[in-house]
Amino acid sequence: MSVKDKVVIIMGASSGIGAATVKVLAEQHAKLVIAARRKDRLEELRDQFPGVEITPVQADVTSFEDVQAVIDMAYDKYGRIDVLYNNAGIMPTNPLSKGQRQEWQKILDVNVMGVLNGISAVLPIMIKQKFGHIIATDSVAGHVVVPNFAVYNGSKFAVRAIMEGLRQEQRVNGIKTSIVSPGSVNTELYKSINDPQKRQEEIETENAIGLDPENIAKAVLYAIDTPKDMDVNEILIRPIGQAV
Repeated sequence: MSVKDKVVIIMGASSGIGAATVKVLAEQHAKLVIAARRKDRLEELRDQFPGVEITPVQADVTSFEDVQAVIDMAYDKYGRIDVLYNNAGIMPTNPLSKGQRQEWQKILDVNVMGVLNGISAVLPIMIKQKFGHIIATDSVAGHVVVPNFAVYNGSKFAVRAIMEGLRQEQRVNGIKTSIVSPGSVNTELYKSINDPQKRQEEIETENAIGLDPENIAKAVLYAIDTPKDMDVNEILIRPIGQAV
């Protein structure tokens, strides 16, 4: 199989793992539609690869209408969609006793509904095509639970369950499903932690042991670049120094 000329949509593409995946797939000459709230960041990414088809689109994954518009634009332009990568995510952390209900809602809106919005928008096209690949960024936090991360853990366990359900439902239509579950990675994700002390602690941890986002992007590339009859469902990646 070859990634060259595959039509790949990346949601949450403006930084971190999303931006690294844009670069890795651009080097393979995929046809990329990249979406995020910060269009200026997307345009900077596009401009780094003048010989590659990269279309930046401003979109918020919590808005189904935004996500549907991205899917429709890609399909209208190329007549097919090979891959949708649901990558957007946030990670506020607090003990449940703090009752941060607005924070919890935001986690669920981005991490869970963002993935569901992507699935809902692209699935009718992939079912009609009888092929496609839906990928989501999960987390080690979707496999283990630790204190102060309970709601984030819950969102990532939910993504894991949703993607397994999707696999079981859509395998008969030739649709692949994959989750990539990173541990510590040097990204902007930790800026979404609202507590300044906890945010700084996480940033220091990532600086000490965190993986480069390109390592995760290469795992995404591996999942995409597999034979038609091969489906890599889960990839769990930790830096060697991570305990949990």
